[in-house]
Amino acid sequence: MPSDSPDAPRGRSRRSTPAPGGLANAHRLAALGEAIDEKTGVKPRKRKNKVPKSARTGWRRHKKLIYSSVSVVLVIVLLIGGGYLYTLWQLGHIKKINVAGEVARVGNQPFNILEIGSDSRAGLSGYIAAQTGASTGQAAGQRSDVVKIMHVDPAKGTITVLSIPRDTVTTLLANQGLFGKANRLNVNFGTGPSLLAQTITANFGIPIAHTVVVSFEGIINAAQAIGGVYMNFPYPAKDAFSGLNFPHAGCQIVNNFQALALVRSRHYQWYQNGVWTTDVTSDYGRIYRQNEFLKAMIDKAKGLYNPFTINSFISKLTTGVALDSNFSAGELIGLAIKFHNLDPANLVTYTLPTAPGSYGNLGSILFVQEPTMQKLLYQIFGSQLQKPTNPPPVNSAGYSPGWTIPTTTATTSSVVIPSTGAKFLVNVAASTATTTTTIPPEGQQYFDPTPCTPK
Repeated sequence: MPSDSPDAPRGRSRRSTPAPGGLANAHRLAALGEAIDEKTGVKPRKRKNKVPKSARTGWRRHKKLIYSSVSVVLVIVLLIGGGYLYTLWQLGHIKKINVAGEVARVGNQPFNILEIGSDSRAGLSGYIAAQTGASTGQAAGQRSDVVKIMHVDPAKGTITVLSIPRDTVTTLLANQGLFGKANRLNVNFGTGPSLLAQTITANFGIPIAHTVVVSFEGIINAAQAIGGVYMNFPYPAKDAFSGLNFPHAGCQIVNNFQALALVRSRHYQWYQNGVWTTDVTSDYGRIYRQNEFLKAMIDKAKGLYNPFTINSFISKLTTGVALDSNFSAGELIGLAIKFHNLDPANLVTYTLPTAPGSYGNLGSILFVQEPTMQKLLYQIFGSQLQKPTNPPPVNSAGYSPGWTIPTTTATTSSVVIPSTGAKFLVNVAASTATTTTTIPPEGQQYFDPTPCTPK
């Protein structure tokens, strides 16, 4: 029955309040992604539930929030490996790469994104090229300076990041005539991401659903587009090898080349009590600083509402970034809807347990630490783990004896993974109580910079 009230809406339905934690425009974002997927030839996933008509309002009011939400997810994906959007309404301009061996996502179940930071200097020129070695012949080929696995759990709304040091020795699946039976993980990226992704699965049992690659230029462009990030340096800091130079302590902007210098720094030094001291942790320290820089980027993106700034950020992602051909626009936008409220403080990060050693003529390398490594992998990936076909060496004399989690308790019980049939031994005490080993996330080093808010 029509209403005669002068306050009754004319020509449009009543607005409705979005569900707590949701976006009033979520259906529009999803529809946009599906339309782009259809245009670019990617088959969209069928929706299980239709969005009610009451949620199809409020587009203009929430447009800035949408831009900010998508940017947060782009930062998560980009800064630890890649990106996707050219503009919000024109996706698909970013470089696509074919990655063999990836597994398909299953519904709302957890999945893994391989993020590769390439040492490719392509696109760099002038001072930046000289600082990174591009002008001295060091840019030939490419290596994976950064390897991270982002474990995304859509159902729980959590993201966990596992970093694998580049000098970790792995069993090679190819090029053994050139590099030997085992070699550093980063040599597998020389011919592209496929072999690296397959090597990670074969050595560690981690299935990869998506892959993103970002070069030096990609990091610089992202930092510039977002206007840099604020980080607090407890002490003046420098790295003569990467070009890092912050002569003063305190909360300050990190942008342009200094952003690249920070995430590349393996010879970090800080000035304390009149003495320059070097961080001897090398790749471990660099991994920690990368993760803190990522958190600062997420925090900065959450505060962006200016469409011009957002568009500038998005448009720069087409240079220096590549994404696997299976990562559709609809899927990325779905992640934006799901994780638009992600608190960077809740981004849990780990580093694969390794120990220094030597192997053949490789010089100083890193061996995986057992059983700590397997316990951590099971803690992160759970029953999603597959049984490795080519486990990595545990020392200079041999390889991992098997794929179990050793226990010091009286009894053990087997957990069978339906997808692979692989068995993992989980600690079970003689009584009914279960004994678990929890590996804490990596801690802060007092001399490293951390995200901050300028006064």
